[in-house]
Order: sequence, then structure tokens, then C-alpha cells
Amino acid sequence: MTTTETVAPAGTRTEEIIALTEASTAHNYHPLPVVVTSASGAWVTDVEGRRYLDCLAAYSALNFGHGHPDILAAVHAQLDTLTLTSRAFHHDILGAFCRELADLAGKDLTLPMNTGAEAVETGLKVARKWGYEVKGVPEDQARIIVMENNFHGRTISVVSFSTDPTARNHFGPYTPGFTIVKYGDIDALEHAIDDSVVAVLIEPIQGEAGVLVPPAGYLPAVREVCTRRNVLLIADEIQSGLGRTGATFACEQEGIVPDMYLLGKALGGGVVPVSAVVADSDVLGVLQPGEHGSTFGGNPLACAAGRAVIAMLSTGEWQRRATELGAYLHSQLGTLVGRGVLDVHGRGLWAGVDIDPTLMTGREASLAMLAEGVLVKDTHGSTIRFAPPIVVTREEVDFAVAALERVLTAA
Repeated sequence: MTTTETVAPAGTRTEEIIALTEASTAHNYHPLPVVVTSASGAWVTDVEGRRYLDCLAAYSALNFGHGHPDILAAVHAQLDTLTLTSRAFHHDILGAFCRELADLAGKDLTLPMNTGAEAVETGLKVARKWGYEVKGVPEDQARIIVMENNFHGRTISVVSFSTDPTARNHFGPYTPGFTIVKYGDIDALEHAIDDSVVAVLIEPIQGEAGVLVPPAGYLPAVREVCTRRNVLLIADEIQSGLGRTGATFACEQEGIVPDMYLLGKALGGGVVPVSAVVADSDVLGVLQPGEHGSTFGGNPLACAAGRAVIAMLSTGEWQRRATELGAYLHSQLGTLVGRGVLDVHGRGLWAGVDIDPTLMTGREASLAMLAEGVLVKDTHGSTIRFAPPIVVTREEVDFAVAALERVLTAA
């Protein structure tokens, strides 16, 4: 299949804005050729006035849709009072945000940061310090086990244990102290653990790898091994958490509780970047003043958005909706298997769709879907991701699946 990158006719405002962006911005992304100017719920509008169904939701940062009124009201109110103090001083809603998030996760403490990658880096630091001060690992010997095809961000330490050449190559020298094992292979994990291992870092569902769900029983087995070997289990729920899969945390659906949650994306309600590490005091309590921090971490504006998100999740309504609509999304996408789709995998309102590579690449499929009025994004090879906001309706799911069917038929 052949497609062109330019959807709008030459000389349009879309092309002008894209040209300016390409000339002025570092090329660390390859976005689809659409320029969004406004959005509401599950829909966005571009500068030419065309509307698109957003089935990416900013990689799950927009779980509750664009411009959710509860989140906007909380942020608007906070803008009028206080937006930043730094952590040099207390402010009046930090404690409430941290308490409410810890309670949501069933933990003692919250350490607020800004981005998902910062949460991961924070979790790695905490795990190493815990290993030295609590487990008794000799200084500078701590190791953390990670999974093949992981995605935890693109900072230096994180790309040091990436198996994606695009993310990793030419950014060395790399941070030591990590061992990579095959995702889904409990024997490989057990074999890699020795007395120097302080933590296992894992995505309950591998998002960037294609929304891959591990084999049944794998995560409970990981939990058992970590408990038995006195190793922290760190769950990166930055994409999978906060309602996306039909539960507050994807770990719940496997019947496990990690020692540490890494959260982000949807925690900011699609308004401001908010991330957090959440754990019990015997883990997060190892940090002392000056050992870790962030000028903007836990700022009042972020806390206001985060508290609104926590309040919404506390009702269970969003989790139930993601479960019901997710089952419908997967059933409808499943009708395309054998008709241009090789497989559909994922959970809740999160699906990886493997397109037959003889028909088109994932990039070509995403461009064709754009022309049909649906925003999706490719991952590796010919896999595209569907992750619409939880506000999506059955009719909108039908609209997206019908668009994919037309794209496949035309290939």
C-alpha cells in the first residue's frame, strides 16, 4: 500500500504550520500530518475544521477525554489562588493529594514528580537505596531486573536497559546495574535473581511493545518470586493504570499488589504533567531530605488536577465503563481477524492490532485511518494501537472499527 504523508492540499494552513514546526523543532518525533487546534471529549478538530475521533488519547494521558469539566473546574479554581511554591515550603493541598493517591493504591506514602520518566528514575533510585540500607546489598552492587521489549521512557538510565535500537543506540556509555530477561518467562526471571538483585521493574501490560498481555499466571508468579527472594516488585502503571484496562491498576486484574507503583499520564487529567511513586513507608521511607526532589513535583496546580482524577476513579464508574466498552472494542476488532488483521491483543479500552504486513505498515495504516477521520498511532512494524478516552461511546467504537475495515478493504 502506498500513502502520502500530506493529507491536506498544498498551501493549506496545515502544511504551513507543519513546515514551521519541522523547521523549528528538534526531530525527535514523527507525528501524523494533522494539526489539532481544539478538542472535546473523544473528538479533536484540526485547523481546517475537520473532526477526528481520538483513539490514542495521548498514550493514555487523556483517559477521561479532552476537557473533562470536573478536571477543568479544579484546575481553573487553583489557577486563581496558587500555582507553585516549590518544595521549599508547604502548600495547602499537597498532603491531601498524596494521602488520597496513597489510599487509592493501598499504600502509605506518595512521592510526587512530573513526568513518567521521572517516576521511573525515582523508583530506580529508591529501589537501590532500599537495597543498600534495608536488604544489605554491598554498596554499588545493586542490580535491577527489567524485561525485554520494555518501555519506561527515554532518559539515559532507562535507555541503558532498552532493547529498542532506536531508543538506545548512540546514547552510551550506559548506566550499569540492569539485567534484561524475557517478558513472560518466569524461569528466566528466577534464574537471573541473586543476592545483588534489589528489584524487578515490569509493565503489567507492555504498551509500546504492542499492548502485550503476559501469559496467564505470569504476574502472580513474579510476585511470588519477588516475595520469596526479598526483591521489590515495581509496577510501571504509567500507561496501564488509572482506569485504562478496566481496573484502577492493571495489577489488580492479575490479583497482585506490587511493592511500588509508578504512575503518570492520566494522573494529570490531560491538563498538566503529573507523576508519582507510591509505596509503603518501609520502601519510600528510605529517602531523606536532599536525596531526591523536583521544583515542580507536587505543585498546587498538579495536585488540583490529580485530586480531581482520584475523586473520579474512587467511584468505580470509569473502571466499569472501560471494562464494558473495552470488551465491545475487542469483540468488534476481533471480527477483522483474518480479513487483514492477524491478531488483536490487550485489555479494556486498550488494544494492539496486528495488521497483515503484506498489506501495509503500521505507519501506512495510521495515515489511512487519519484520512477516515480516526486518530491511531503505530508502534512496531505493522501494529497499531487503539486507546480511546473512556468517555468514548459504542457508536464511536463502531465508527473507528468501520474505518479500519474500509482501510483494510481498500488495501
